[in-house]
Amino acid sequence: MPPLPLDTYAPPTDPLVILHEDAQILLVDKPSGLLSVPGKGPHLADCLLSRVQAAFPDALLVHRLDRDTSGVMVFALTPHAQRHLGLQFEKRQTRKTYVARVAGRLAAASGTIDLPLIVDWPNRPLQMVDPENGKPAVTDWRRLRATDSESRVRLFPKTGRSHQLRVHMLAIGHPILGDPFYATGPARDYPRLMLHSQSLRLRHPDGGIGMTFTAPVPF
Repeated sequence: MPPLPLDTYAPPTDPLVILHEDAQILLVDKPSGLLSVPGKGPHLADCLLSRVQAAFPDALLVHRLDRDTSGVMVFALTPHAQRHLGLQFEKRQTRKTYVARVAGRLAAASGTIDLPLIVDWPNRPLQMVDPENGKPAVTDWRRLRATDSESRVRLFPKTGRSHQLRVHMLAIGHPILGDPFYATGPARDYPRLMLHSQSLRLRHPDGGIGMTFTAPVPF
């Protein structure tokens, strides 16, 4: 299954959606189809980081979302905030919540997917399950509603592997709708990847108070 070539990159031109701004941190709602950071080559230079830095020159990268995933992203506005937030992500102290539409009816109301992941080298950037050599990857999920053809789920990644949610849902037989990498047939025929980072909980770098930021689900 060949991935969508990046030379077809045509990012959306929506203006920045600011969710929160203070002296230390900036939260934005990333649109689907926009890279978080620049790719290789001038045709992949447009990204959320460059757009944010055009408006906030001191903004610093903390984490990423896949190009096709939308939702909450945090940027640091000081080196201190970048270090503080970076450690929270590294130590898995942040809490990320996603909403997705997946193919088929999920029979159970909730569950946990514990399947190690590794890059599929011949098919990069695709990832795959590898029980022997993969790195630990754990996702909790909860069904919100379902029809015979699809389910809406809330996903809680406990680890932050590349493409984790996409590969985990595929592995249990329910690929995320509109996924250009992992969905096939009718499940692929959607205008976008139906995966959205709905909320991010973190500790503020100035004082450590817990804060949750949300972005409305666009599908």
